[in-house]
Amino acid sequence: MEQKVNWREYRPFAEGNKLVKVQIPAEYSLVFSGESGYKTNELPRLNGAYALYPIYAAMAQGMYPDATAAHFQYVTTDGSDVIYEDLLKGDRDLIFALAPSKNQQEDAEKAGIEYELTPFCMDAFVFFVNAENPVDNLTTEQIKGIYSGKITDWKEVGAPSSTKIVPFQRNEGSGSQTTLQKLMGDTPIMPPLKEDRIGGMGDIINDTANYRNFKAALGFSFRYYSTELLRNNQIKLLSIDGVAPTVENIRNGSYPLVATAYMVTARPRSANMRKIVDFMLSPEGQKLVEETGYVPVRPMSEP
Repeated sequence: MEQKVNWREYRPFAEGNKLVKVQIPAEYSLVFSGESGYKTNELPRLNGAYALYPIYAAMAQGMYPDATAAHFQYVTTDGSDVIYEDLLKGDRDLIFALAPSKNQQEDAEKAGIEYELTPFCMDAFVFFVNAENPVDNLTTEQIKGIYSGKITDWKEVGAPSSTKIVPFQRNEGSGSQTTLQKLMGDTPIMPPLKEDRIGGMGDIINDTANYRNFKAALGFSFRYYSTELLRNNQIKLLSIDGVAPTVENIRNGSYPLVATAYMVTARPRSANMRKIVDFMLSPEGQKLVEETGYVPVRPMSEP
């Protein structure tokens, strides 16, 4: 059964939303010059990856002054390919995303722009199969073999019987596809068949769960999206190199495929952008990260 995320449940200022409620210490209050309120250009325009929306939407709900304007004008969410384009064009001021892809970095260099990246949380990059697939673990070398086309059958990686592997991929520029590319390093990724290139992050999970030959499909995403937002119980997250993608294993560094998320700007940071960055790295901001379901980049005891 296909699952979808109801993003309205994470809209800041919406009554009864699922966002973590956070109290913003006075030192992180946004600053405004107008006597009768804020000027439009004083509120940073935020965008970010879908999976990170619950974090920065909760932050905005605590920091931004006007409910309607703050959500519809200043706090949006989109795919990683779109949010980097918006940042580069100046349509957004601060985005919450994984590091840019090689192409996105080259686009910035051509425009004479240097991205400033500040890490604020971590998650696991995960690979998953249909829950009926007998395979529970892949090594990083096996993943490289599968996505380079050298390994083509589940029996080669521990399944008891022969079934052709169908390795799904995401669209170019998406955060998860960029993470796969970084994992592969110098090993070329085989071009996917048209039907094996999946557009949305939720689609790759649903398609793996519902693939016509349940033993065949292999997909990838991020732990929080697949277990907390979508919650599709028809997929199984694989251990990698014998280590499960749990919060504890991300925290202690034993899980080998940890993805770091950043606050990214393309131009000098305004006073209010710096306030947001400083809050997210504060104990209160890192607590928000943890209570949302991610792993903080700073130990909770660190000032």
